[in-house]
Formats: sequence, structure tokens, C-alpha cells
Amino acid sequence: MLLGAAACGGNQASTGGQETGKVTIGLVTKTETNPFFVALREAAQTAAKKKGVELIALSGKFDGDNEGQVNAVESLIARHVRGIMITPSNTTGILGAIAEARRQGILVIALDTATAPENAAAATYATDNFKAGRLQGAYVRAVLGRRAPKLFMLDGTEGSTVSQQRHDGFLSGFGIKDDSPAIRGRAITNGDRNRGQTAMENLLQRTSDVNSVYTINEPVADGAYTALAARGLDGRVTVGSIDGGCEGVRDVRSGKYAATVMQFP
Repeated sequence: MLLGAAACGGNQASTGGQETGKVTIGLVTKTETNPFFVALREAAQTAAKKKGVELIALSGKFDGDNEGQVNAVESLIARHVRGIMITPSNTTGILGAIAEARRQGILVIALDTATAPENAAAATYATDNFKAGRLQGAYVRAVLGRRAPKLFMLDGTEGSTVSQQRHDGFLSGFGIKDDSPAIRGRAITNGDRNRGQTAMENLLQRTSDVNSVYTINEPVADGAYTALAARGLDGRVTVGSIDGGCEGVRDVRSGKYAATVMQFP
């Protein structure tokens, strides 16, 4: 992918690695704590080492931290990297920084999340987040069987393309619309475990009459489980998630939540 392209891109205008004779590229993820992005970073580091490429890994402070990602890209530009791989938190807010990088001859590739428009990056490698949400929704609804759905939705980041696609996909698979009375509550979590737990606690204070939960990712699902377990509702509420990380698979096996949709890198 970018590792090979950067290493072979002798016509690039950027001077990344000229001082040491080593090609340097950057990786900018949404966070450095989500297991999905930890695995992505580790895989990139392994590939970089095999190719003899120097990798600079940066990230936002939290899912949705566009300013942090802009600063990261600007830092990589200043360090004259040959290429940048980025999982954009804000698909439009990052465009200026990407455009500046490309103006300086830096190859920019979007990972996991496409920019808007998609051609703002030279290439995109991403999964279908709408489909992932739809699969989660269909599974959770099937588990409910004939029971009337009473749903909480723990969304990701306001304005995030991925969050919206997963949200919309879940509703499609679950078979309801955004204005359905089956939705008993919803909250923004920024994809964070602690926020997921707090959001679930707050929703349960309003009503504990719930039998299903949509979660944007596995850290949020884990936080939701903690809140449900504290109220004695674990095992009685069907929780679905997305990512398919090793920890998430173990959580499904242990019964913390019902299913996770595999998108792990």
C-alpha cells in the first residue's frame, strides 16, 4: 500500500528522509487507545520495519478531534514525510490539511474512513460502515424475536461520516426509522468506553425498560455492559457492536454483548 508506494516513489516532490537516506511516512489515526487503531498502528509499524521505512505515528486525542488531526498532518508536512496515511475523524474538516500536503508532493491515503469528497485523498482503503451497521441491526432484531423492541442507541461522534453510516445501517437492519417510538433513548459517546458507560447510566436513569442496545464500537459496548451489569440487567439486554477486535471477540464469547461485526485491520 502506501509503504510500497512511498518507498518506490522516486518522483515525489517531498524530501522525506533525504537527510538520512531513509524514507519517512506518517500515520494519523483517530485515537491511540481504541483497539482497532492500536492494531492498525502496530500493523503499519511491522510493515514499515520490513520495508526499511521510518513510520511516524500520530493521532487525535479522541474520536472526533479534527483539530488534533490537522495539527498532526501539519507536523508531518513540516517533517517532510514522503506519504501520509490517515483515518479522518472529520471527513471535511481535514481537507485543508490534506490539500496542503498534496500541494507539497506528499502522497495522502485515507484509511477506514473516506474523505468527502473521496478524491481529496489519492486513494482510499475502507470498509462498508453502512453494511456493518445493517448487519448489527439485523442480528440484534433477530435475537429479540417476537418481543417489541425497546432500543437505546449509543452513537459515535457528532458529524462523523462513519458514525452516521453505522447509525443509519443499524436502523436499516433493525427495520425502523429515526423517529420510531422503539428508540427509548440515544446518546453521543465519541467512541469512548468511559463515555459509553456514562451514557448508558444516564439513559437507565430515565428508564430501565430496554431490551436492545446499538453501540458504535466495542469500547462503547464494553462501557455499556458495565452500566447494565451494575443494574443487574446484563444477560437481559441484547447489545450489538462493530469492529471485531480480539478483545471484542473475547467479550462476545464471555457474554458481555451478543455480537460484533468484523472490520478489524
